Amino acid sequence: MSMPRPMPSPLRSSYDVVIVGGGHNGLVAAAYLARAGRSVLLLERLGATGGAAVSARPFPGTDARLSRYSYLVSLLPAAIVRDLGLSFDVRKRTISSYTPKGDGGLLVGGSGTRASFAELTGGEQEFRAWEEFYGRLRGVAERVFPTFTEPLPTRDELRRRIDDPVAWRTLFEEPVGVAIEENFAHDLVRGVVLTDALIGTFADAHDPSLVQNRCFLYHVVGGGTGDWDVPVGGMGALTDALADAARTAGATLVTGHEGTRVETDGVRAEVSYRTSEGATGTVDARHVLVNAAPHHLGRLLGEGDAPFAPPPEGAQFKVNMLLKRLPKLRDSSVDPRDAFSGTFHVGEGYEELREAYTQAAGGRLPTAPPSEIYCHSLTDPSILGPELVASGHHTLTLFGLHTPARLFAADNDTARTALLRTTLARLDAHLAEPVADCLAADADGNPCIEAKTPLDLERDLWMPGGHIFHGDLTFPHSAGPGDRWGVATAHPNVLMCGAGSVRGGGVSGIGGHNAAMAVLGR
Repeated sequence: MSMPRPMPSPLRSSYDVVIVGGGHNGLVAAAYLARAGRSVLLLERLGATGGAAVSARPFPGTDARLSRYSYLVSLLPAAIVRDLGLSFDVRKRTISSYTPKGDGGLLVGGSGTRASFAELTGGEQEFRAWEEFYGRLRGVAERVFPTFTEPLPTRDELRRRIDDPVAWRTLFEEPVGVAIEENFAHDLVRGVVLTDALIGTFADAHDPSLVQNRCFLYHVVGGGTGDWDVPVGGMGALTDALADAARTAGATLVTGHEGTRVETDGVRAEVSYRTSEGATGTVDARHVLVNAAPHHLGRLLGEGDAPFAPPPEGAQFKVNMLLKRLPKLRDSSVDPRDAFSGTFHVGEGYEELREAYTQAAGGRLPTAPPSEIYCHSLTDPSILGPELVASGHHTLTLFGLHTPARLFAADNDTARTALLRTTLARLDAHLAEPVADCLAADADGNPCIEAKTPLDLERDLWMPGGHIFHGDLTFPHSAGPGDRWGVATAHPNVLMCGAGSVRGGGVSGIGGHNAAMAVLGR
């Protein structure tokens, strides 16, 4: 996590660009614009920059630096790392995923993938279908991902670029559940495919809005490969590097300063702010970049809750753990180090996902909540202190699905406790020992585990409804003329630069890059 720096005193009265919000996209924009010679001021409400892409030591007295809110990297273009000269790297996971079933399971990744499919499904057909399906998506990724840092293509231009009618229909025209059911017969395989359409998105496989398709698209195109990689040193290593790059280029980054109001005539703007000590002030700018959810834009401009009402709704449950050892599995044929080094799926069969969605849509927490788990320290032990590494400690981060914010509105604390209990029970069903027996203890003797609901994320990070993408993802093409980079608002000199921009979402820096390009007229 980037440490607070003393506030320059006094701030200048005017800048070329003021950026409201110091998450990773705001830092990307600040670095690009300052490198281009613009004077840049970035205002961050919290005591440090980084937003949701930070590392933290949540357990007192333990030398474990967890990626607390965002876990993996896929959508960050290598060009941004290269352009900004970032000292940052990622590592690929040796296993893609493990999904337990009874005393066995499906292990995807490595030389045993074909055999694992055959043992689970009783033949070769599902493996061949998997290879063909994801081979087609790899072709889409190779064509689409480079456009994310280019001016927006039209829908027709993007369709021509993809040049695959089957892939276009699967992703852009009909619910992804249709393709999943056409291509795969086994319930567990169908469920593993569907999870990519549901991360951070509350939807059914056949939702006619295609919100699940948009989520699926972003999860399979990153880097042109669809790989989800582990950030070396934790997610905070990225935002620390971005903050350093922005400062080195000459941008002024101030923490403990909340942007409270933007007034603009379309040519010049005035940004009001309030410090954590209660002082207030204003600063003028030619351009204002808003690195916050679009739902907050209307209030920032004094225009009410436009453009989105009601607010977006997140639907995920996040759990961070520090273990003194990895738990043993019921499936004795798989080494826990393999099972947990990829994505460990729990309760994510196709029908299990359908039932969990139906229960949540009906107003109750799922009785068998689906989730997936990542062990970053298996791929990057540098996030742990040497003593923890030597003694076999590991981190586990769990991402739960189909838990919309509305289910926590009446009593967030009680619902959080109940959901954590049932979520861990679902995990324990696949283990040879309870995960609670493997939890490390902090300096006060408490188990090293924390849980965050959508309402907790809204409180901590100002994500409306706890929505990790700041709102439903959009297809990566233009909706009409006039928005070349997907960052425009109703005011020519006020631009979105965060996850809520077109092609935003995830830890990508794309929103920040594209807003900077719009300011620079590139």
